[in-house]
Amino acid sequence: MKKRKKTLLITLCVIATLFCGLKIYYEIGNCKYNNKIKELKMDFQIESKIEHKTIENNGNTIHYFVSGNEERETIVFLHPAFGDHQCFDKQIDYFSQNYRVITMDMLGHGLSVVEKSKDKITATAVHIVEILKTENVEKTHIVGVSLGSLLAQDFALKYPEKVLSLTALGGYNINKEQKEVAKSQGKEMFKWLFKMIFSMDAFRKYTANVSAVNESEQVRFYESAKHFTRKSFTIMSGLDILIENRTIQRNYPLLILSGEKDNELALKMAKQWHEEEQNSQMFIIQNAGHCANMDNAEEFNNLIMNFITAGQRLADNNAKNGLKSQIFITAGKRSAACGDKTSTNPLPERQD
Repeated sequence: MKKRKKTLLITLCVIATLFCGLKIYYEIGNCKYNNKIKELKMDFQIESKIEHKTIENNGNTIHYFVSGNEERETIVFLHPAFGDHQCFDKQIDYFSQNYRVITMDMLGHGLSVVEKSKDKITATAVHIVEILKTENVEKTHIVGVSLGSLLAQDFALKYPEKVLSLTALGGYNINKEQKEVAKSQGKEMFKWLFKMIFSMDAFRKYTANVSAVNESEQVRFYESAKHFTRKSFTIMSGLDILIENRTIQRNYPLLILSGEKDNELALKMAKQWHEEEQNSQMFIIQNAGHCANMDNAEEFNNLIMNFITAGQRLADNNAKNGLKSQIFITAGKRSAACGDKTSTNPLPERQD
């Protein structure tokens, strides 16, 4: 009996030592990262006037932000997992000149904290509808990044009559089973869980480093993830219900984007999606990772602007002429098409 107690005591001491050791290890890493943040953090001021608003839905308070010209078409931006509306800081001024811009903190992210409601992140489509209703917007262009791209598709699937165009960055087709993606995400979740247990700051640092390749943008993502807490994980379940084999007919143009330095699976899934939807457009943004809108905001903004203003016309012409869509790799002002066709300007320049 005494031997068992001694063994149990030793085991508990070893576990406690390992736990404390990991906590200290992560805290040292966090201190180093915070010092790095102080060195890299750059002053960035949004010049556009932004209105901070909220809606109440099923016991949740959803925060959103409106800027730009209310007389023009609207663009709704949906951020990646763990981040918040700040992920689109470098899109606000650019698009607010000619559009009404809405960014939001999706449930469990940013200021939209988890309440007593049993709603999950999959309620985002309903939240968007409520925001549009509040702002008297009938139709919108919708742009989603990573998780935001899945929820943007879900919104377009449920409310196609409200969609002017759909842009997905760093995402995959939710209208097809994605076993390879599910397997990869399972492995990634193990890394998240391990870090989350010992240090949320270590978790935020990890997600920032895999979301962007530019160090200053990693800092921006890290700052945007500060409101994502352990409790926020409770609303992230249920995303698998969005994904199933279904046939759809789009009545709006689709733009698929990927960062050149995103992981191989993400690039593979984006290309497969593009191949499955003949009239879609796909661009690979150079010098950019998963959140290419942050790493290479200038190229991302130009692509979206040109797509919104000319994408529908190009898609219609391709369909009329029986042309297969192409994948373009951006390179500054030059864009080379992958495959047997090339183009120096696949989307016509916007004319003000």
